[in-house]
Amino acid sequence: MTGKQRAALRAMANPLDTILYIGKDGITDHTIREAEDALEARELIKGCVQQGAPVSAREALSELCERTHAEPIQQIGRRFVLYRPSRENPRIVIGD
Repeated sequence: MTGKQRAALRAMANPLDTILYIGKDGITDHTIREAEDALEARELIKGCVQQGAPVSAREALSELCERTHAEPIQQIGRRFVLYRPSRENPRIVIGD
């Protein structure tokens, strides 16, 4: 993914609500399923690591990307953004 594509996705993610939260249990199988479902439905999702979580936002982003085969788009503070094109119905088109 190019820097220009990543910048376009960052701009799209800016107004999004946070829908994925990592809590005191860290990243569980349930969290992965939630992320998979959200990525399939929305393609671009924003998450947050809550205080008291055993992982940092950078670690959470890395593990979620690895386990869901998504692209890391952005991580600022405790918030992060992931992108993965929908397998069934891709809606977000990013240029070259």
